[in-house]
Amino acid sequence: MRARRPARFASIATSLFIAFAAIASCDGRDPATAADVDLVGVDTSDLIPREKHEWSRHVSELIAPCPDVAVSIAVCVRERRPCDKCVPAAIFLKQAVREGLSAEQVERLYKSRFDPTLIKEIPLDGSPAKGAENARVIVVEFADFECAHCAAAAPTIAAIFHNHEKEARFVFKYLPLPMHPHGEIAARAAIAAQAQGRFWEMHDVLFANGAHLERADLDNYARGLQLDMDRFQADFDSAATTERLRQDRALADALKIRGTPTLYVNGRLYDGRGGTLDEWIVSELTK
Repeated sequence: MRARRPARFASIATSLFIAFAAIASCDGRDPATAADVDLVGVDTSDLIPREKHEWSRHVSELIAPCPDVAVSIAVCVRERRPCDKCVPAAIFLKQAVREGLSAEQVERLYKSRFDPTLIKEIPLDGSPAKGAENARVIVVEFADFECAHCAAAAPTIAAIFHNHEKEARFVFKYLPLPMHPHGEIAARAAIAAQAQGRFWEMHDVLFANGAHLERADLDNYARGLQLDMDRFQADFDSAATTERLRQDRALADALKIRGTPTLYVNGRLYDGRGGTLDEWIVSELTK
């Protein structure tokens, strides 16, 4: 019987780091009997003995994430096979083990993180974006300005982006949820501000004032940003704004997104497991 270890829970609203409770599993193998593994580039000194056993077994049994490298992750790293994803995969698995996930959960998570068939194509044209034009990492967020979790996550996302602004690009998608009566008009205000090159300023103001999103409030925020009010009002109600919202909603539906904030890192859904958002970005940059 695999030992239980409660997962460490933290709200994505404040740290974008979610873990799930470990599920005990009986697989007929005793991890204590497996030989421990040490790999260059992967520091496992912070793992307790049980975690080191579990991690060693995962890297010894799971196949390297490059399709043309048909060996285990451990062999891939030791033999320096031509797969730049092996060390990031080993680090990722270490974090998953530390979160207390069961063997089955770790394997599913590994597949979701490294299976190339699970990468989603996300069109970016027309969406507000900032960062490097030719970024190696693209982070896409679907968010609702009346979502308290989105508002709480915004400073963390901003800080992470600041650390990688020369090598990453951050893209925003509008997803006002039906449960939020002011979500759509807040999104319209942001789109209208985007038309005047002030999206990110409006983005910050809206998240800082999520409890005050009446139409009069939005007009005041636009005045505070010194926007052309006639143009702001026209863009707020325009067919183009309606179409932008429709496109982003349709994309969210196609991706089966059910809540906000939802983030993708280079086309892969980031659900908070297997490391922080910053660690995911760093992992992509090391590939």
